[in-house]
Amino acid sequence: MHHSQVNTFAMRSLLGILLGGALFSCHSNSQSKTSQDTVAGVADSLPPVETKAPNSNYKPAFEGQTRVKGATTKTPIEVTLLDSTLKYPWAICNLPDGRLLITEKLGTMRIETLDGKLDKKITGLPKVNADGQGGLLDVNIDPDFAHNRMVYFDYAEPGPTGNLLAVAKGKLSKDETHLENIQVIYRAEPAWKGTLQYGSRILFDKDGNLFVSTGERSDKQIRTKAQDLSAAIGKVLHITKDGKPVPGGPFVDSTGALPEIYAYGFRNPEGMAINPATGDIWEVEFGPKGGDELNIVRPGKNYGWPVITYGREYSGEAVGAGIQQQEGMEQPVYYWDPVISPSGMTFYNSDTIAEWKGNIFIACLSSSHVTRLVLDGNRVAAEQWLLQDMGQRFRAITQAENGALYVVSEQGNLYKIAKK
Repeated sequence: MHHSQVNTFAMRSLLGILLGGALFSCHSNSQSKTSQDTVAGVADSLPPVETKAPNSNYKPAFEGQTRVKGATTKTPIEVTLLDSTLKYPWAICNLPDGRLLITEKLGTMRIETLDGKLDKKITGLPKVNADGQGGLLDVNIDPDFAHNRMVYFDYAEPGPTGNLLAVAKGKLSKDETHLENIQVIYRAEPAWKGTLQYGSRILFDKDGNLFVSTGERSDKQIRTKAQDLSAAIGKVLHITKDGKPVPGGPFVDSTGALPEIYAYGFRNPEGMAINPATGDIWEVEFGPKGGDELNIVRPGKNYGWPVITYGREYSGEAVGAGIQQQEGMEQPVYYWDPVISPSGMTFYNSDTIAEWKGNIFIACLSSSHVTRLVLDGNRVAAEQWLLQDMGQRFRAITQAENGALYVVSEQGNLYKIAKK
């Protein structure tokens, strides 16, 4: 793309940001204090950013659970299109030297510089089923990557009884062109002859163990297993680097339950990040027709799908009994109706744009924008939509060490959002 086109994109995007939009990360676990100025600086007079009618007349469980007031960004921001040659990117992760590791759905990874130049292409990965919502999905690096060069990733693995989410690891070769000694460490069973809703984000806890989110595979015949503690789908799992259950899990003493289950009752959790201010795991997931959710993931908790939801079936009918609350099931911190189709998410944890510190940024697909959420403790105080004039399906977002956000779109673009 010509430089003049990049500038045009930047100008249009800046206008979009100033009017009311955001990004994703390889998930930082660093501790910091959230700036209270971000909450104090939100204008009280801005209406909610969502103006379309909801799909249902469901009432929120508490004030501020949906359609909070709008927010603006006062800092001058510049958006730059860095690369338009990616092939269906799905995840983006920071390497210790500042470069970006990006997965492509059809089964390759690439390493890009922070100015959007392709540095290396990584091939020879396991066979994936890239149909539907499958393919090569999330990637994250070992906390000790600088010494062991280990890369963890997950993908839709084809098999005789259907497809499932497989979690694997391998060592990045010295020439950075392939992963050595690839091993599948975990398979989220049961397999299913469908190609939808694998979920799949990978986080590392402070001890170097993995949290992995899994989708419930969408179809009515299988999705009820999100409530089944003997199935690994519709869950957040807690496993070691060898794929074993982390000792002391919340269901370790429950008969018939998988000891690696950390929490359950999720639909399609494609976003997960650790809040650097608190250490809490935050998760975002697709609802059906309405009912996209933002949750704080707590051990042993049930997040309700498909028993309770603020969404409806795609047909417009109620999901199950059409209830939104039930004893023993967690309420989302926030929900959207209509949907934003939330995928990757990150916490902004830099002083470069001080008013963004502690905010959540979510890459959104069908709504074609990046969502910025301003938090007040564990509640959403305000919402802003960024980049909504780009016409892109945003898939993943990360904050780099330079304080800029980097976001990839399904159409194959890599954008940088930075202080002007």
